[in-house]
Amino acid sequence: MKHLTKRLVGRRVLTEPITGKETTAELFEKAFGAYVGREVRNAYEIIRKMIEKDHTIVLAISGAMTPADFGVSCIIPFIKAGFVDVITTTGANVYHDIQRLESDNWFEVNPNQGDVKLRKAGWTRIYDTSFPEDDLWETDNLVVDLVRRPDFARQMTTPEFHNLLGWHLARFGKRRFKRADLNRSILVQAYRNAIPIFCGAPQDGSIFLNLAFLKRKLGHKYKFGINLEDDIHEFGAYHYFAKNKWTKKLSVIVLGGGVPKNYSLQPEPYLTQICDIDAGGYDMDVQICDAHVQNGGLSSCTASEAHTWGKTSEDCIKSSQYVFADVTSTFPFIVHALLQDGVERESRRLFEKREEAIAFLDKTLRKYSLKAYYNKGKSRNEKLNGSHL
Repeated sequence: MKHLTKRLVGRRVLTEPITGKETTAELFEKAFGAYVGREVRNAYEIIRKMIEKDHTIVLAISGAMTPADFGVSCIIPFIKAGFVDVITTTGANVYHDIQRLESDNWFEVNPNQGDVKLRKAGWTRIYDTSFPEDDLWETDNLVVDLVRRPDFARQMTTPEFHNLLGWHLARFGKRRFKRADLNRSILVQAYRNAIPIFCGAPQDGSIFLNLAFLKRKLGHKYKFGINLEDDIHEFGAYHYFAKNKWTKKLSVIVLGGGVPKNYSLQPEPYLTQICDIDAGGYDMDVQICDAHVQNGGLSSCTASEAHTWGKTSEDCIKSSQYVFADVTSTFPFIVHALLQDGVERESRRLFEKREEAIAFLDKTLRKYSLKAYYNKGKSRNEKLNGSHL
């Protein structure tokens, strides 16, 4: 009976009084013993293992975190500590990252005080933060000015696009942004640390609203474009490179859900289902999100459910944690604990290995003919029809 009990239960739920002298990691251990608190503690422990075991780490950032200045408080320290190898995010986060360089006019606001009054006064609201609407025009002008430059006049992937934006902002920032601190920009810091930034739905952000207008105005002179097929292939190449030639382990940290989460997971079915290359899936997974798993949405999909799609490995099911909470109320504690622990590592500068990673995947794909691709579905159907399912 005792042997059975040991297999059924974990550590004792037994807390200690908080003294105020604890480190954040000690606080996790002392007081986060159950419920969402334990989920946060588990998430911290798994992320620490990712870092200590030298995993390639993909960080997915949903929603509009940069308006809350979450990039400065949490994401950039994560980047500088070497905890991030790839970023997947929304067009909103990229756009507002640029906007914050143009203007620091962001203020707290009561979300219940009346949006009609805010609109008439010329203010735009994102829940409990607000900024002058005119700041959008300034950001739009900057985006249009940058993309009209010669080095943008070609087809590229979203990591190439964001790297170019980061380069221009870093180079011209001090001259253009008189009061801006370039250390507060995710785009600039990702450029300086050679971290690829993917955006799974670039057309869903304000940057591309401007570019749609610019294309109509310039006509055939407009040469810029995002190559979606190359974008998918590049992300798949980083996954395959990480799992087979680089660190040999791959993990994902998902802040929120939505497209950044889905796009971070898509390289696995691209490699396994489409290219017929067994990539193995993510090895560890942490997600902080407030979406209910019962609604069938991708945002709430667990690592276990993702395993049925080939997106996570079997081991990942044992090394994953879904934290049912708001990111801004939990992730700062995890970042604080990790930085206190002193587990920093050197930035691996994955974007500089872009061509090597793509060539590595392409070499494997050359062994796989288009005829085999078309026959793949047929052979699988034959196997299923011959089974007893």
